[in-house]
Amino acid sequence: MGFFRNAKLPLGILLYNTRLSTCNGHAYSSWAAKGASFAQSADVKASKTACLYWLSRRFSSQAPSSAEQMGLIKQLRERTSAPIKDVKASLVDCNWDIEAAQKDLRKRGKVLAMKKSSRTAAEGVLALAQNEGKAAIIELNCETDFVARNEIFEYLALALAKQALLVENSSQQAPGVFSFGPECLEDFKLNLEHPKVSGETTVQNAVTEVAAMMGENVKLRRAFVMSTSSHGVVSAYLHRSSQPGLGRIAGILSLEVENGNSHLDALQKVGSELAMHIVATKPLFLTKEFVTSDALNNEREILRSQAESTGKPQMAIEKMVEGRLRKYFEEVVLMEQKYFLNDSLSIKTILDNLSKEVGSPLKIGNFCRMEVGEGIQRLEASNADEPVAQAV
Repeated sequence: MGFFRNAKLPLGILLYNTRLSTCNGHAYSSWAAKGASFAQSADVKASKTACLYWLSRRFSSQAPSSAEQMGLIKQLRERTSAPIKDVKASLVDCNWDIEAAQKDLRKRGKVLAMKKSSRTAAEGVLALAQNEGKAAIIELNCETDFVARNEIFEYLALALAKQALLVENSSQQAPGVFSFGPECLEDFKLNLEHPKVSGETTVQNAVTEVAAMMGENVKLRRAFVMSTSSHGVVSAYLHRSSQPGLGRIAGILSLEVENGNSHLDALQKVGSELAMHIVATKPLFLTKEFVTSDALNNEREILRSQAESTGKPQMAIEKMVEGRLRKYFEEVVLMEQKYFLNDSLSIKTILDNLSKEVGSPLKIGNFCRMEVGEGIQRLEASNADEPVAQAV
């Protein structure tokens, strides 16, 4: 009971009443009655001073002032970008030791990231990386658009796009397109240089760490790479772009020229305009020859049913179906479309004019359109295979 009575006294009196004794070269501390005196030996005085210093540091570190607490919370929040409630909880659990709290946050975050990995992540960004004759787009998903605008999340997306640009399709003999899922990148090394996520790590660990910081399910969903020959160019357009290389909708295509020439600027200009057109009009096929039989038969059946409901003769119905099929091709086939900025021009006309300008025949080799979150709800409902991109 002596300890509890003394615990009610002010810290200064409590420390004054502390008595140190030495035995066999070892120092011991014990609680003494009020007014007891300390031994006067030099060793005991040294031990007393050390004990007083330790106790004062111990008590002051356990109970920092409100201003100090706010300063530690702010500092750890700036270091980690973790939610404030998690920052405070780690500091309290670690007795306001900021280094220990930072390690504790990392452990907490990775556990939470694993728990949240099954939650729907339909928001996010598309990130683009390009070099001469090649472009890569990746989709990085999260749960909210708030996280999608976070600078750390955006930095990771751009780093992943640059990594995807290095991936080569070993089975590909000629320039073209290929797509792949996150498993192809998970073990690749990333060298991050952001103040809050830095150092060398794997793609999988980097995604997990950012998920821990954001407090949401973050995942790399898919990647798409397009390349062309040395005589062509790859052009891309990102819609709703928060900064260069990022957006929510992407259009990308390759323009291939038969003969080498020096008109790359003209090719890039028209290529960028056509990439924007792809984003706006959502074509599904490059030419009519690429329209699948299933898509064509399904559309023909719908149009025939609509025409028969008019009660017109069979010959008139067939003409109506064929006329509406031409309209369908103009909607879903890129080479049959009207240019979205000038409907007096077709895509064919634009390419013909460009061919004359560069002095060589050219064509669209491949194209694709990607949008953040497309197919995710349908995918969860049906467990269908995940779409990678609309491409030909």
